[in-house]
Amino acid sequence: MTTAQPAPAPLTRPELVCPAGTPAALKSAIDAGADCVYIGFRDETNARNFPGLNFSRREMAEGIDYAHGRGAKVLVAVNTFPRAGRPEVWHQAVADCDSLKADGVILADIGLIDHAARHHPNLRLHLSVQAAASNPDAIRFYVERYGIKRVVLPRVLTVQEIAEVNSRIAPIETEVFVFGGLCVMAEGRCALSSYATGQSPNINGACSPACDVRYTETSEGITSELGGFTINKFAHTEPAGYPTLCKGRFIANDKASYLFEEPTSLNTLAILPDLIRAGVTAFKIEGRQRGRAYVSAVVQAFRDGVDAVMAGKSLPDIDLDRITEGGKQTTGAYEKAWR
Repeated sequence: MTTAQPAPAPLTRPELVCPAGTPAALKSAIDAGADCVYIGFRDETNARNFPGLNFSRREMAEGIDYAHGRGAKVLVAVNTFPRAGRPEVWHQAVADCDSLKADGVILADIGLIDHAARHHPNLRLHLSVQAAASNPDAIRFYVERYGIKRVVLPRVLTVQEIAEVNSRIAPIETEVFVFGGLCVMAEGRCALSSYATGQSPNINGACSPACDVRYTETSEGITSELGGFTINKFAHTEPAGYPTLCKGRFIANDKASYLFEEPTSLNTLAILPDLIRAGVTAFKIEGRQRGRAYVSAVVQAFRDGVDAVMAGKSLPDIDLDRITEGGKQTTGAYEKAWR
């Protein structure tokens, strides 16, 4: 006589958290099927502080109304680190998130988290990936001390490690990146860009700011520079990528290569079932600096992917090569194929 095996636990549908760098992108993300969008104010309080991006207070209020009217949520990234002795701009950003009825605020700085927990007790707090909390002890510290409801996990864990973390911190929510740009630094804590441009991504909110970017065309091709440093040289037949130091091509041992990281995009469509079974609460798409076409295409692809998994169907065949960085894709640390 055989013993009946217990039925597998039902899968929980993950929330699809999508980027919106502009009001138009917010509408595109929601219309394409986003459960939630994350946005930032038009100042240094968020880590995508680029000209032409982000929201005024009026635009944010309108965006929140648009999202709520369609059953979607809005999270606000206040994920840079306040200047020492000058936290007022960051404090005001958190207060405005509360008064504008945002569904949550994404914070990285422990002092700002403490301020938010004490002064805005009804505001839902999420821990930014830039806090780099990747183990149960670190996560429980933020939860028990400050009431954090969700942690965005750093992109250094395998799927198995994520499942183990979730089993030890439940019912705390976890959010993981599923598509977009990668950073070779400790989740955006970039010293290279600061060295080259004098602007800190973690305080000023802009990695490789456009004002420091130069392209020079020569008879041999195009040279890209950042802060006066040559980052790459492209032949006329090559697409010239954006000059970030970590994805620059340099000469070492008489060979030109990408020393830190090749231009490539994270894409986890193929392993969505594994991430869902690992107990992840939310899937996050990177790209607040990208346009509406990118947002619509990626959100629709992952909406279709999640819906297929939850319906017990095969994953759809979706090609996102045209919008990936360098035309290349990787599952990154989730599978750690290099080990």
